[in-house]
Amino acid sequence: MESVYQSLMERGYIKQFTHEEEIKELLEKEKITFYIGFDPTADSLHVGHFIALMFMAHMQRAGHRPIALIGGGTAMIGDPSGKTDMRKMLTKEEINHNVESIKKQMERFIDFSEGKAIMVNNADWLLGLNYVEFIRDIGVHFSVNRMLSAECFKQRMEKGLSFLEFNYMLMQAYDFFELNKRYGCIAELGGDDQWSNMIAGVELIRRKVQKPAYAMTCTLLTNSEGKKMGKTEKGALWLDKEKTSPYDFYQYWRNIDDADVEKCLSLLTFLSMEEVKRLSSLEGSQINEAKKVLAYEVTKLVHGEEEAERAKTAAEALFGAGGNMENVPTVTISRDKINLPLIDILADTGIVPSKGEAKRLIKQNGLSLNDDKVTDASRVLGEEDFKEGIALIRKGKKSYHKIVVE
Repeated sequence: MESVYQSLMERGYIKQFTHEEEIKELLEKEKITFYIGFDPTADSLHVGHFIALMFMAHMQRAGHRPIALIGGGTAMIGDPSGKTDMRKMLTKEEINHNVESIKKQMERFIDFSEGKAIMVNNADWLLGLNYVEFIRDIGVHFSVNRMLSAECFKQRMEKGLSFLEFNYMLMQAYDFFELNKRYGCIAELGGDDQWSNMIAGVELIRRKVQKPAYAMTCTLLTNSEGKKMGKTEKGALWLDKEKTSPYDFYQYWRNIDDADVEKCLSLLTFLSMEEVKRLSSLEGSQINEAKKVLAYEVTKLVHGEEEAERAKTAAEALFGAGGNMENVPTVTISRDKINLPLIDILADTGIVPSKGEAKRLIKQNGLSLNDDKVTDASRVLGEEDFKEGIALIRKGKKSYHKIVVE
């Protein structure tokens, strides 16, 4: 049976190690406790977090014990990594609400039954720290010169890096130290944008208590052009179905570029690599079959089999495969909206984010009503546009919504 190290490498997860040979041997011969941190900056995880959850799930399936660390304490500071501006400050109430929401999402991917995994909140130890004691005990192990050379800080220096954010690296390093002490955690995993913070934790443990500690980063989810995936016209691709509907979620993966199919199948599903290679080798129009499998598998993992089936059925209905349209995303308007400008109705119902976006779509021939191109931005939505009580909106080639009147 291949080790999880080989599997993670083959699937393309691993980006960097701190001690590659030691980690390789550990993962092949022992069962370790590791952690991944998630800051509750919103009340849902998004697809960027999903790859970390899959990373964690592969490790757990191989017998290793994950700790899911919810950053109830670090969220009060805000991670400067990958940000050009300071994050919005959240209240304790907002953070606590987000923590509870994220916990429920994680339980769909990770088995938290007895001994299988641990979920902790770093607010439990960070919020009670004595600042002077912390600086004397932990801060003494950090070089400011070295911290300033870290990528997460360098890109913020021009715009200004607050002292508040400067503490974030120490806090994340202290998390690893605390988890090592409490649970015997010896490895931190996470996205490659966390590399500097992760090294800090490894070095803190090795210097302060002379114990082995490791870090291993996973690749970020980017497309073939190197741009982050998971962005839509409405913003992030969320794992919460109230923020991104299962249908929209399914359609996102159904419509990715051909060049990204293999990477997404490898990183975001549990399909065997043999099957991944077979699907991603399909050419021409057949590659669409691979995209359908990808969309179904990812939607099933995030939203469950029932929602994945509904999204698949809705997509097939719209693309002529004989399904029914009841699962197509639907918005309801009151009768007094009839004969108002179409772009107003689209913006008010959230089908488009703004009237400006609706005008842009019309200008680029990207908006249709009942399969007829909308060419006039002043066009109204009339009674005659409702066929059997439904007006069908299409954005671009494949994004559909139904409008019904209550």
